[in-house]
Amino acid sequence: MATEESADSELRKRLVSLKEDVMTGVSYMIPFVTIGGIFLALGFAWAAGPFSSTTVEDMFQESAQGSIAWFLGQMGSAGLTIMVPILGAYIAYAIADRPGLAPGFLLSWIVQQTAVVQESANVLGLPTGQNPAAGYLGALVVGVLAGYVARWFKQRDVPNFIQPMMPVLIIPVATTAVLLPIVLFVIGVPVAIANGELNALLESMRGGGAAALLLGAIMGGMMAFDMGGPVNKVAYLFAVGLVSQQITEPMAAVMIGGMTPPIGMAVSNFIARRKYADEMYEQAKSSIVLGFSFITEGAIPYAAADPFRVIPSLMAGSAVAGAMSMQLGVTMPAPHGGIFVVLLSNQPLMFLASIVVGSLVTAALVTLVKPEHDPEATGAQAAD
Repeated sequence: MATEESADSELRKRLVSLKEDVMTGVSYMIPFVTIGGIFLALGFAWAAGPFSSTTVEDMFQESAQGSIAWFLGQMGSAGLTIMVPILGAYIAYAIADRPGLAPGFLLSWIVQQTAVVQESANVLGLPTGQNPAAGYLGALVVGVLAGYVARWFKQRDVPNFIQPMMPVLIIPVATTAVLLPIVLFVIGVPVAIANGELNALLESMRGGGAAALLLGAIMGGMMAFDMGGPVNKVAYLFAVGLVSQQITEPMAAVMIGGMTPPIGMAVSNFIARRKYADEMYEQAKSSIVLGFSFITEGAIPYAAADPFRVIPSLMAGSAVAGAMSMQLGVTMPAPHGGIFVVLLSNQPLMFLASIVVGSLVTAALVTLVKPEHDPEATGAQAAD
């Protein structure tokens, strides 16, 4: 019995460690996402404006080269392209330290190269869609594999004269050599095929309908579930990965779903102040700012204080907001910025309306289910 408990505890520790490693990769990737998405959105905005010599449709064509929109688009594309191998690189770095960085980056990069993935599929005799790439899911798996393989090599006993070469030569090269065939044929091709099918499904959901409602509700709910945690990041990265393919409706649903929780909690705190501790009133003021800035973590203090009532309410409001956004076909080409990038949407007013509706649903539900605040009960819990 003790052995089973010990094994269970060890497994739990490993899973927690793996989650932290993945989140390290995500945290290093986010600045690349932000830069790429903002510059790409600015390129689209300039191309659509009255002073542009090109159009949104031609922004990446040869005829647009040298224009302001083209330069902005190139910078944006660079950020959104490099973000994927950065994710794999820093997951591997979190697991194996410096020896894992280069293998994680290069192996994640190679499965984003459409020509390489296509040739790998040809060798296996498998069909792929147009422009196959493994995307961020491929980079996540590759980063984890590269990290653990590099760490295994790092832990080997070697003669002293070889030790200085291990982190900069032997481990990176050996890790890459061992994993290259696995990455190309076992990971890259299947994940690229799955990505292609997923993108085709998303294309069919554009423009409204039951499928769009469902997708928006799921993605919105995921954004509110753990407010910056792994589930939130899965939805966010999924939407970000589509921006470079000019599928921007999911990004709008994700951003709106992430903005709703702090705003909804602040509204509830304002209208039902008696249901919250006095010190939370100041938190409500900052939650409004955080929410409009697309910082979902602004709702965490409320969720931590009363998770079983607050989190379902947050998810419901964000699901409604995301579903409304997808149904209306609202777009968002920027992956971050919140209220500051609203004018880049094709329907700024509907973008804002979705936030308002989702926030009001959250506020109404959480106000309905929360009991009156009891300072004595809170004090007793703190004393215990």
